[in-house]
Amino acid sequence: MSALQKLRANLRVIFMAFEIEMRQSFTDAFVLFGIVVQPMIVAFMALWMLKDQVADYAIFVVVGSGMTGLWTTLLFQGGNSITGERWTGTLEPLSCAPAPLRMVVTGKLLANITQSLLSIVFCYGFISLIMGLPLSIAEPWLFAGSIILTVVAFIAFGLLIGSLFILNPDVQRFQNGLEFVVYIFSGFLFPIALLPMWSTPFSYILTPYWAARALHAASSGTGNQQEILFCWGMLILLTIVYVIFSKYLFRVILKKAREDATLNMQ
Repeated sequence: MSALQKLRANLRVIFMAFEIEMRQSFTDAFVLFGIVVQPMIVAFMALWMLKDQVADYAIFVVVGSGMTGLWTTLLFQGGNSITGERWTGTLEPLSCAPAPLRMVVTGKLLANITQSLLSIVFCYGFISLIMGLPLSIAEPWLFAGSIILTVVAFIAFGLLIGSLFILNPDVQRFQNGLEFVVYIFSGFLFPIALLPMWSTPFSYILTPYWAARALHAASSGTGNQQEILFCWGMLILLTIVYVIFSKYLFRVILKKAREDATLNMQ
């Protein structure tokens, strides 16, 4: 098979996994709550706490609460879709199929992130229509570029998390804890400068932190172009690192499936 044929085959697998995951997720009330209701609750609580300063920080809250929806959907829906394959006994057959398991997981994650982008739309509508606050994006083109890189970076992050879910089912027990840890370390709703200095390195190795920083700077105009481009560079660098590491983990997964036959064990 030539490189072009292999690329087409992988894209077909991604598209099919994307379509199936989209169909399944839109019938799941938990997913709809995570991408519609929860971000609006977070946005309302943050704006209520800001009170008189709400007009100055409205767009910051919109982006931050949208990022919470993005991360929540990726963590729970991405992880649970893999756990569901294990519960139904299809994880090992899926890993041994001709279609690469990594491409299947990529399609699932792309569907999850596409859905969660609706969080920003709903938060925008909630704040601008219901609360009567006009919102504008200071750097629309830089914001659009940041959104694209955010999607790619979150898929890479999801591949890393997804491979851990596959290798060790016990990781799912820490889902709730991971949700708020990443909220805090990524600076979705407040700057990490408020955190202890020892926690800063944890933020720097998380793509959600650089994504949030780029989106906040582009939407509110608080950062210059050089700062946003630096965030883009960090997103690209960490995405490459995540993809390389996840590729290694997926090799371990295939070994567990084909040699040890322990992948479906709970």
